[in-house]
Amino acid sequence: MDEKEIIVIAAIAIPISLVIIVIVLFSVFARRKNRLLQEQEAAKKEFERELAESQIEIREETLRNISWELHDNIGQLMTLAKIQAQMSLEKPEMMVEVSETIGTGIDELRALSKLINPEALKSLSLKEAVGMEIDRFNRLKFIAAKLTVEGIVTPIEANTQIILFRILQEFFSNTIKHSRASELSVVLDYTDNKLAITAADNGIGFEKNDDFMGIGLKNMTTRAKLINSTLRINSEKGKGTALYLECIFN
Repeated sequence: MDEKEIIVIAAIAIPISLVIIVIVLFSVFARRKNRLLQEQEAAKKEFERELAESQIEIREETLRNISWELHDNIGQLMTLAKIQAQMSLEKPEMMVEVSETIGTGIDELRALSKLINPEALKSLSLKEAVGMEIDRFNRLKFIAAKLTVEGIVTPIEANTQIILFRILQEFFSNTIKHSRASELSVVLDYTDNKLAITAADNGIGFEKNDDFMGIGLKNMTTRAKLINSTLRINSEKGKGTALYLECIFN
């Protein structure tokens, strides 16, 4: 094979080789791109599944809280109003107390309705929603509760805010029902791109093998992960329980 033939073959082979290399690289890139898209789609579906499960859990927990509120709070107010009404048959002056008790019951129903309705919550800031819960606890003398807000309040995406509020509601519910606490403090600390939430009670605390640690903490942690937040709960027997929740804004 003379030099000219070698040059001709090389001239043909090099472009063909380059074309083959380009095709192979394109094929590899396309496969990687497709795999990445499939992984993203799978991650999206997994997120949507976890979000749906979390929303179901939130609804179930909300329904349990409504049942408790209606039975132990509003139900007692209505029972008191009935007793007062019966007594007013002999003491007409007690009708004023009957009216006040019924009015209190109606106000509590309205407050409860607002705090369990996602659409109503979207019209409130997290500060306002938590403040309403704190005011209600104090008004009904469930517990001596206090809310502190630090920094400049930053608007939060509606679904993220609802999940943050539901996490706090679950903590509040466990505090009031099980902790035997007399005090509850909540701090919302806003910085440029972060919200740090602290909620603490002075109750009896719990150990890691308690039911609340097994189920309640798992539910709250799952919800926090859905909104790219971190949650930590510290508790010790006889020394109360504290929740630390950190949400990073996009």
